Amino acid sequence: MAAAVVLCDPAPQGLADSKVLSAKRRAMLEAEIMAGCRWAVGEADVETIDRINIFQATMLAMTRAVAALCAELGAHPDEVLIDGNMTPHGRCAEWTWPARPIVGGDAIEPCISAASIIAKEHRDRLMRKHACDHPHYGWERNAGYGTRQHLDALQRHGVTPLHRRSFAPVAQLVLAI
Repeated sequence: MAAAVVLCDPAPQGLADSKVLSAKRRAMLEAEIMAGCRWAVGEADVETIDRINIFQATMLAMTRAVAALCAELGAHPDEVLIDGNMTPHGRCAEWTWPARPIVGGDAIEPCISAASIIAKEHRDRLMRKHACDHPHYGWERNAGYGTRQHLDALQRHGVTPLHRRSFAPVAQLVLAI
């Protein structure tokens, strides 16, 4: 999951790395970003992640998010700011925009902070929806991360179609079968 955001003027106050915000504050900021800014989400599904690996799937999701935002805006950015030390340039064939990586960008660049909030809230909502179909894994609480509860549920209830086969605990279970 990745998001791209062009901030509105004025930008929402209190933007920060989504991981350090409370759920309540993150939800409030998401609503503000969605109401006033331009944004888009890009995804890579489980099969894609398993086929091309998590890093490449992240590059693909970023590319899809930026492409969707460009399509909505009818314009291309002068520069895309990317959280991390690498960009999709040269790693994803569809990437066509100038980009600058910023290590820790989600904590220091407001547009990256906004994108991290949109992506996290979108993913968490998706995991809560999936939790209704697969209630044993606690996805409404752990969002699919490898918590003790989630790993225990994998042992007891097995693998779902939503689990990445390339995730080590899942791969070990699949090999054991």
